[in-house]
Amino acid sequence: MADHTFLPETHRVLQLTSTREPLQLQVVPTPQPGPGSAIVKVLAASVLSYSEDIYNGKRQYPFPIPFVPGASAIGRIVALGPDATTLTVGQLVYLDCTIRGRDNPTEAVILSGIIEGFTESSRKLMHSEWRNSTYAEYTKFPLENCIPLNERRLLGSVDTGGLGYRVEDLMHISRLLVPYGGLDDVGLKPGETVIIAPATGPFGSAAVRVALALGAGRVIAMGRNKTALGQLSVLDNRISTVEITGNEQTETEALRKLGPIDVFFDISPPMAAESTHLKSAVTSLRHGGRISLMGGVSEYRSFPYASFMHRNLTMKGTWMFSRQQILSFVKLVESGLLPLDEKSGMSVAGKFRLDEWAEAFKKARVVQSGEVVVIEP
Repeated sequence: MADHTFLPETHRVLQLTSTREPLQLQVVPTPQPGPGSAIVKVLAASVLSYSEDIYNGKRQYPFPIPFVPGASAIGRIVALGPDATTLTVGQLVYLDCTIRGRDNPTEAVILSGIIEGFTESSRKLMHSEWRNSTYAEYTKFPLENCIPLNERRLLGSVDTGGLGYRVEDLMHISRLLVPYGGLDDVGLKPGETVIIAPATGPFGSAAVRVALALGAGRVIAMGRNKTALGQLSVLDNRISTVEITGNEQTETEALRKLGPIDVFFDISPPMAAESTHLKSAVTSLRHGGRISLMGGVSEYRSFPYASFMHRNLTMKGTWMFSRQQILSFVKLVESGLLPLDEKSGMSVAGKFRLDEWAEAFKKARVVQSGEVVVIEP
């Protein structure tokens, strides 16, 4: 028997019926719990900076139509399937949008509400059980994607030992988690020097904050936007900045003055495939240095074979993160070592209702470093 409180017969959702038409606010039957799932009341859902381009078809992401879009979210469990063993009704959880096939977790991977992946097994996940996401009042999610949060610690007042966050502040988790996966995979250690590039975008600036929380001795933020680099530099005296100029030699010389450099974390967008920072950062690494690739570059890139070999360099690609990394990251946030408040340069740039989705997408497109936009159903 499922464990649940009262669920309304219907609820409101945003539904996409065509990339040529705007999203529509609909009233549909409320999902019911089954084995392996939980029903969660959505409190705040994240909005990607490129959401508008996903759902108008510009990015040409594959997904089933019609479906309920969305992304990672914060919610409260209202019903549980019969096989839930530790989650409880009423619990505050982080909903991780990276859903994996239980019998094929490496090839069957979707981003809930965003993309169905590129294999037949991943398409099966999104075309059937996990079609609908979090731009809704209620959503059904896999049990393993409901990550428990210490509500008393995170939302409790500072006077009682809490961190004093609001629910919407916790949505910073969705952005910070991505670089955490890559930095953890290459084993960034306390005291090490790491290059983050480009560091001025939403995920790059998040990587700077994660590296600091992990104890990096120096964080070198690279980017083209001088103003954004200046805003990052005041966050911590361990941050140094190097401008991406298009001149590989100039960049390399500037980086080597800040060495020895242990790690290079790259999160280049597709349009940065030819950026000079890729070569200058790799060239600047010390013997035994590590490279984390988490960007969106799709073109084949050559690399200096002999240099890699003689310097014992290691290169690791990471897409998203594992469940264990989420659990470790949540502990980092709950410890207070990675603050999510405005005093630390983190803010919520906008909160929008379901029917204000268009305004939310436009606001998310222009967010600055440390800002998030949320939809509150």
